[in-house]
Amino acid sequence: MEDRNRPVTGYPAPNSQPNGYSAAVGPPPAGTAYPYAAAPPPHSNPYPYQYDAESIRRATCLRRIFAFVIGLVVIFGTVTFIVWLVLRPQLPEFRVDSFSISNFTLGNDSLTFSSEIKLTARNPNKKMKLGYDHIDTEIYYQSYSLSETTVAPFYQGTKNETSLTARFAAAGRYLDKAAVDGISGERGKNGNVNFNVRMISRVKFEAKAWRTRRRFLKVFCGDLVLGLPATGRSGVLSGGPRQCRVGI
Repeated sequence: MEDRNRPVTGYPAPNSQPNGYSAAVGPPPAGTAYPYAAAPPPHSNPYPYQYDAESIRRATCLRRIFAFVIGLVVIFGTVTFIVWLVLRPQLPEFRVDSFSISNFTLGNDSLTFSSEIKLTARNPNKKMKLGYDHIDTEIYYQSYSLSETTVAPFYQGTKNETSLTARFAAAGRYLDKAAVDGISGERGKNGNVNFNVRMISRVKFEAKAWRTRRRFLKVFCGDLVLGLPATGRSGVLSGGPRQCRVGI
């Protein structure tokens, strides 16, 4: 059974007043104040990060410049594409009409000959004219240069064909033994020797007020077979005219 004489030890504490204060302590004196957290000063930033106005201006300026450059690129690309659609520029065409070699003398390490090549340059464009600087022209056997010359500058109108003549000469020109053996071997088999012609020029495309900057035009005329019998000293192109490859 519960002991009724046992003292109670729960809440409220002994000697407590009805208002919750201890009898020994008592309520606080009248007018007692309690401290509160100080209010932040006006217009203060509640966040620890401080914004840099100068950095923001620089970033905005860079974004505008970037957008301006992109706009210029898009406009330039669009204009170029429209011009290309209207003008449809095409590369010129080159053809070897005749190729002859005379006084062909092959030594142990030297070569003597004179040569003439007649070519046709054609401008296939309907709306664009072509202006050529001088044309550097060179005769090769395989990768060995035999002689070089220069063709004078010329100008071509639209849908125009221009005849060109390149003249070469070599007198005792040094030639690598591998080239000498190769030419001698081909002549000994069937009397034919395979030559190549390469041309380089700077060309400009023009159409009224629209002009391009000068570009390097490269022309390669390969597999030009000349009959050079071992008993003879002259030869001409076999198989008729040959079309050349053209690139920029």
